[in-house]
Amino acid sequence: SVSRASPNLTFVPACLPPDPVEVEELQRFVSNSKRLFVMTGAGISTESGIPDYRSEGIGLYARTDRRPVQHAEFIRSASARQRYWARNFVGWPQFSSHQPNKAHLVLRDWEKLGKLHWLVTQNVDALHTKAGSQRMTELHGCTHRVFCLACGDRILRSELQEHIEALNPTWKAEAFGVAPDGDVFLTDEQVRNFQVPACRKCGGILKPDVTFFGDSVSQEKVRFVHQCLAESDSMLVAGSSMQVYSGYRFALAAREKKLPIAVLNIGPTRLDHFASLKLNSRCGELLPLIV
Repeated sequence: SVSRASPNLTFVPACLPPDPVEVEELQRFVSNSKRLFVMTGAGISTESGIPDYRSEGIGLYARTDRRPVQHAEFIRSASARQRYWARNFVGWPQFSSHQPNKAHLVLRDWEKLGKLHWLVTQNVDALHTKAGSQRMTELHGCTHRVFCLACGDRILRSELQEHIEALNPTWKAEAFGVAPDGDVFLTDEQVRNFQVPACRKCGGILKPDVTFFGDSVSQEKVRFVHQCLAESDSMLVAGSSMQVYSGYRFALAAREKKLPIAVLNIGPTRLDHFASLKLNSRCGELLPLIV
C-alpha cells in the first residue's frame, strides 16, 4: 500500500543510498521489537516537500537569518500576530496540500500489523494523520487546528482560511520563499494592510493549535507519552536531530530504561553517542525496505 510517487528531494540533504549491512541491522532491530515506540521529526517530512529548520546547508537556519515566531511575542504583540497570520494565510494553500510520503505510509502499515505500539511526532504538518496513523501523539500540536486564547473555541484551519479571505478581499501578496511551519516570507510593507482574524464567538485572539518556540508541551501530554514509552520495548527515532528538549527527554527516558534505540537521520543527532544503531539514510528510502 506504499505510494509509488517520486519523493520531493528539494529540502533533503544529500546522502548515500542505504548500505545493505545497515538495512540488515535495522531489519534485525525491528524484527526483535514487539512494541516499538517511534518518534519522528522534520526529516521524515522533507521528502514530502516541506523544509526543515536544521538540515546542514538547506535547512531554514542555514538558508536564512529568519527565525520562527516566539510564543511570548505572539501573545503580547498585535503586529507579531499580524505578521504571522499574513504569512500563514499566503502559505496555507501550498502547505495544506502536502501529502504523506513512503515513510509515513510504512509507519502506518507497521501500526496496522501491531508492530508499532505508539508514534510520537514532533511535526505539525498532519502528514501522519493523512497517512492513516491512529496510535499517535502530535507532541507540538497541528497547524490544521486553530483555537481562541480567550474562550477556547476550536475551528479547522481550512475554515479560518475562508474567514481571512472574507476579511481581506483585495489584499494580495507574493511570497519570498517557504518556511517549515507553513508560512512564507513577506516584507513589512506587504503585511501592513492585512486584517487579522479574531474569534467569531468572543472576539478573542486566535492561535494555531501548536507549541510555538519558547512555549512548553502540557504536562498531561508529557505524562501520557512517558506512559506509552514505558509500555514499549524499543525506540526508533526517524528524521530528527533531537535538538529540541521536548522530544529529547523521551530518548533520555528510553536510555534510562535500557531500551534499544535506533536512529535514522541524515546528519548527526544528540543520540549518536548512546544509540544502539545510527543510520544515515533517507527515511522514505530505508523504511520501505524493512519487512
